[in-house]
Amino acid sequence: MNPRILALGTAVPETSYTQEELVRLFGSGNPKITRLFQNSHIRKRHLTLPQPGPLGMPEESVEELLAKHRMGILREGGRAVEQALQQVALAPEQLDYLVCVTSTGYLCPGATALLIDQHGFRQDIHRIDVVGMGCNAALNSLQPLVQFLRYRPEAMGMLVCIETCSAAYVHNDQIGNAVVNSLFGDAAAAALLAGPQAPVSGNDAGLPVLEDFESQIILEAIHTMRFDLDHGKLSFFLDRDIPYFLGANCQKPVARLLERHRLKKRQIDHWLVHSGGRKVIDSIKMNLDLTDHDVRHTLHILEEYGNISSCSVLFSMRELAREGAVRPGDRGILMAMGPGAAIELALLRW
Repeated sequence: MNPRILALGTAVPETSYTQEELVRLFGSGNPKITRLFQNSHIRKRHLTLPQPGPLGMPEESVEELLAKHRMGILREGGRAVEQALQQVALAPEQLDYLVCVTSTGYLCPGATALLIDQHGFRQDIHRIDVVGMGCNAALNSLQPLVQFLRYRPEAMGMLVCIETCSAAYVHNDQIGNAVVNSLFGDAAAAALLAGPQAPVSGNDAGLPVLEDFESQIILEAIHTMRFDLDHGKLSFFLDRDIPYFLGANCQKPVARLLERHRLKKRQIDHWLVHSGGRKVIDSIKMNLDLTDHDVRHTLHILEEYGNISSCSVLFSMRELAREGAVRPGDRGILMAMGPGAAIELALLRW
C-alpha cells in the first residue's frame, strides 16, 4: 500500500503583472530584452515587487530581498497550508511530518520552524527543510515523506513549496538576468499526504497515490542552471542549452520507471510536467512524443503564472484534479527538471 495525496493548497501574491507591464516597470530600452518578455508564452505572473519610483523599479537591497523571502513563507506558504488543511477538515496538530522546500532565499531557522510557529503544528512533528535544489525539489522532497508514511502507515504529513522568485531578481540590462526576470513567478503549494492506514476519509478529490520515483542527473550539464553572485546578490543563471540537455536525457528515467512496473508509455494517461519555459516543454514533448493536449496543464500554468519553480508540478496536478478527467485506475507521470541538471519523476495512480 502506498501513501496518497489528500489535498492540495496553492497561493500566489495578490498582485499580478502582464509581461508588457513588467517591461515598462523594469525600464529596459534594450530591444532584445523586450523581445524576451514578449516571446515567453507567458500572459501574466504574480510577483511581490516594490512600488516604482520616478526612475522606475527601485533596486532592492539584500536585506529587503531576504525579508521578502521570509514574508513569502508566512504569507503565501501560510495560505497554502491553511487551504490544504481546510479541504479535508484537518487540524495542524494531526500532522506527523512537515517538509518545506525553497530555493529563493536562506533563513535559519527555516521555513518549517516558521510555519510550525504560525500554524500550531505539534512540537514533536518530524521536519525537513530542503533549500537550494531548484525546480525539481518537490519530487525529491516527496520521497522521504512517502518513505515515512510507508513506515508509519497511520501517519499524515505535508509538503510545502514556497518560491518567492522575485526575491532572487537582479535588475540590470544583462541578458542573463533578463531571462530570469522574464520567466519566474512567485507562488506556494502544499500537498497533504496520508499513509494507507491513516484515519481519514477516502480520497475523492481526483488526487493520486504515489507509487514510485525515478531520477536522472546529467553531470555534463551541471553548469547550466546555477546561482552566481552579482554585486553581492544571488543571481540565477540559465544556459541556452538547457532544453537540449533535458530533452536528450528525458527518455532514460521514463524508460526505467515504466520497465520496473511493466508498463508501456501508452498506458500513461496523464503527464504533469514542470512549466520550465516553452523551449524546455517543447523539447520534452518532442523527445517523449507528447502532444500539446498531453501537457495542457503544464502550458496553462506557464501562461498564467510563469515558471514557479518547485510549485509548478503541484499547480498542474491541481488543474488536472479540477478538470475532472481522471478515472479510477488511471496512471500518470509527474516530471520536474532543475539544477544538476536533474530530471525527477513520480509514478501516480488514481
